[in-house]
Amino acid sequence: MLSERKQSKYVCVIGAGPSGLVTTRELRKEGHCVVMMEQNHDVGGQWLYDPNVEGEDPLGRSKFLKVHSSIYASLRLASPREIVGFSDFPFVVKKGRDTRRFPGHRELLWYLKDFCEWFGLRETIRFNTKVEYVGMLDSDEVGGGLKWVVRSRDVKSEKAVEEVFDAVVVATGQYSHPRLPSIKGMEAWKRKQMHSHIYRVPHPFHNEVVVVVGNAASGQDISIELVDVAKEIHLSAKSLDISEGLSRIISKHHNLHLHLQIESLHEDGRVVFVDGSWVVADTIIYCTGYSYSFPFLDTKGIVAVDDDRVGPLYEHTFPPSLAPSLSFVGIPRKILGFPFFESQAMWIAQLLSGRKILPSFHDMMRSIEDFYQSRDAAGIPKHHTHDIADFEYFDKYGDNVGFPHTEEWRKKLLLSTVGNAQVNLETYRDSWYDHELLQVVLQSPLFTQSLQSPSQHLTV
Repeated sequence: MLSERKQSKYVCVIGAGPSGLVTTRELRKEGHCVVMMEQNHDVGGQWLYDPNVEGEDPLGRSKFLKVHSSIYASLRLASPREIVGFSDFPFVVKKGRDTRRFPGHRELLWYLKDFCEWFGLRETIRFNTKVEYVGMLDSDEVGGGLKWVVRSRDVKSEKAVEEVFDAVVVATGQYSHPRLPSIKGMEAWKRKQMHSHIYRVPHPFHNEVVVVVGNAASGQDISIELVDVAKEIHLSAKSLDISEGLSRIISKHHNLHLHLQIESLHEDGRVVFVDGSWVVADTIIYCTGYSYSFPFLDTKGIVAVDDDRVGPLYEHTFPPSLAPSLSFVGIPRKILGFPFFESQAMWIAQLLSGRKILPSFHDMMRSIEDFYQSRDAAGIPKHHTHDIADFEYFDKYGDNVGFPHTEEWRKKLLLSTVGNAQVNLETYRDSWYDHELLQVVLQSPLFTQSLQSPSQHLTV
């Protein structure tokens, strides 16, 4: 829906990671005045590697965590650089940097820094600023219209600031607050337990017996990295039906073993699996994923996180009774992240300016309920509410603002990578079989047209 009016709003964007940066760019392009608040000293969000994890709760059970990034030192991208970047700012190879197709995490941080500098976003950012409270201001006090109180604190000076904004965009990421399993005896087990959130390097586990819980990406990466350091690695998975690639790796290493889930933990160090087998372990590393957490946000119960379902959110972005003055960027998982964040940002910016209008409250709520019912009918657990894995949904979402549909080459590259990783888990980042497609991609306008300096370096 379109509107003739165009307004400029005073907007707070929380987080200077990929979603926060592209949101700020789109808001400024639409003429809004933006303040981006970032608790760290630089941009990057999750991609700003932090080796200093000593002061963090090993299981991440604190309401406010000291460490945001969950990146470990050796992490490399699981997707080729060609499909990672924003729609108009390709993630190209740069001389003197990490030139691999699947580069290490530092190269993606440099890409985000390049993006920030190219579009003049740094001037909008308040670094070392921790947001402690976001809540609704009584509209009667400001003459009507929903506004937001944001309280923040400078992490160095401890100076507190309270401000009022027309809108708030939450862009704090989704890979910081550990999601933990519930295992009998977990509290009584006296040896080392930690979540992969604070795993950085393998050497602290030298000659240890380590149980790794979870065989998704981080569980696989960490297990593979530990084989040359630890005495034994016992990988606990929900099923013994694993990919050919992981099976190959396990068969190569005599000290890497696969188990079913853990039944119980015991004070003497035993870890008992559901099939009755057990080991005495030194350390348990939980690679069990992350939960959505917004400890600063007070919506009077309107928006809540229930078993990793953030809701109610229309199109995973807008709480119907608070939108568009409150929105979330970066909630969906299993998507082409950067382009999707970009389409979210465009929609938010145009809604706030009045160029676009959301459906009615009742229509949005009906859409949400229909979506929930469809997930339930498909047998999808609540904690997978925001797992998309659907190109068609991505394109349908983008249609709200005329965002380009996903290119066929981008889909093919992604599917090719997934297939290669299933078979060649240990080598897929360095050996691939899509050379012809890659040459076609690199001749596409996205990679052949030189970037033009942005015409909208708005200073509002």
